[in-house]
Formats: sequence, structure tokens, C-alpha cells
Amino acid sequence: MAVIYGGWLSIIFNFRALPIWFGYTVLLLLATWHMSLQHELLHGHPTKNQWLNRLLGLFPMSVWYPYDIYRDSHIEHHQDKLLTVPGLDPEGNYLDSLVYTALPRMRRALRWVLRTVCGRLLLGPAFTIAAVWSNIYSGPLRRDFRYTRTWATHLTLLFGMLWWVDAQAGISPLFYLFAIAYPALSLAMLRSFYEHRPAIEPAHRIVINEAALPWRLLYLNNNYHAVHHDYPALAWYRIPRVYVADREGFLQRNGGFYTPGYGHLFRRYALKPIDSPIHPGLPQ
Repeated sequence: MAVIYGGWLSIIFNFRALPIWFGYTVLLLLATWHMSLQHELLHGHPTKNQWLNRLLGLFPMSVWYPYDIYRDSHIEHHQDKLLTVPGLDPEGNYLDSLVYTALPRMRRALRWVLRTVCGRLLLGPAFTIAAVWSNIYSGPLRRDFRYTRTWATHLTLLFGMLWWVDAQAGISPLFYLFAIAYPALSLAMLRSFYEHRPAIEPAHRIVINEAALPWRLLYLNNNYHAVHHDYPALAWYRIPRVYVADREGFLQRNGGFYTPGYGHLFRRYALKPIDSPIHPGLPQ
């Protein structure tokens, strides 16, 4: 937390004196890392006090996800028996076959593009942002005002942050939104590109990705995703030790759902869909 928030403030205060490529790159990585930090906070780290963790995660450095909405949808996602099920898994990427068939041809094609690494990185954030931010008006239209205060808080903090960043560092709001926060979300979405798959057994739907150290640090070891789902309260820095102690056991329990790093995904699925966007409708 000190590195992420302190590093961000240091770059903003000194941005005008830094090479633009350096300042840009560090801000992008810190915004990505911030999303991993928010994930830790909602799972009860570094404290068990939800109010305090929420306070530590509200700052909109990574822009797109209001903390409360992310917290609620992610906790719901941790019902393993619903993983990948269309309409039930809030973080799912698969469509019911009837829903897919009813889509216009172009939107069906886009769904296949999103199953490639390049499609995920370039277009995935746009789909996610549209889905999350539509809640600003879709909720009230349904007379659902649960997140009205959440959006008011988030937008107030976001506008204040963007104004201050522009005044202090000369980074325009549009530049921050689309040259820093958008690619940061893109980088964060690489982690979740293929961390779940349809399978009859819920445990077989959760991947183990043996990523290299820089990726593990950026994602706070959430690449060992089966470990995280088995022990969601386990702090990020304890996950590798638990995994190494029972590597074969985890791979046996998750049906051998394994990826040897994110480079493997780039090499094999940069332009090739990793699987179908249509959920096979396996028994739950």
C-alpha cells in the first residue's frame, strides 16, 4: 500500500521533471497494481475491519471500478458452483447459447474476438467499462438505489483526483483516463483472460497459472487462482508457500487446469480464440 500510493504521489509531484515515457509507464503499472490491492482489501487484508479496508480502497487511482461495486460483485463471484454460468457469475465471460444466437452477426464476431488475447486487451476494457458504468442510470431506472451513494462518492473523488493531477502534473483528464487507466485495466484483464473455464466439477473451473515473478507481483499471486478460491482469506504473500507445499494436490483437485505463464497465452492465443464464447450448458 505504501509503495502503490506513495509511488503514485511521487510520480505526480515530479511528473513534469521526469521523462514522459517513464512517468507514464510507472503510473500505468501502479494503476494496475492498485486493482490488485483493492482485491486484497475486499478479502480482509490488511485488517479484518471492512470499514477501514473500504476507506483504504476508495481512492479512484485505477478509475473504472467503484470499490463497493467491485467488492459486492467479486464476493458473489466466489460461489464456485456458479463460476462461468451465464447470468449467475458476475465476472463470467460466457454466453448462453440462445443469447448468443440472438445477437447480431457483428456482436457474435466480437465475442469471438474477445476470446483472443489481443481482443481482450484492446476491446475487453471497453465492454467492462460500459457494463459497470451503465449502472449509474440502469439502477435508478429499476428503482434500485443501492449504489447511488457509491457512485456519488466515486465520481466526486474521481473528478477531484483528475483536476488535481492536471493542476499538479499537467496530465489532462482525457490522457489519464485513456492513456493510463484504460491500458491499466487492459493489463489487469490479462490475468482474468483464462482463469475460469466451463467444467462439470466447480473445482475444475479454476486455473493455476505459474507466471513469472513480475506478473505474480503485479497480480499479488492471484495467478494461483485455484489456491485463492480454496483459501480466499489467505493473504497474497502466503499463497505461493501454500501452493508449493501441495502443488500436485491443487493440480489434481482442479482437474489439471494449468497454464505455464502469460507468455504462453500470448504465443498461442494472441489472435486465436482460446475457446468458444458459448457456455456448453454443463450440469451444475
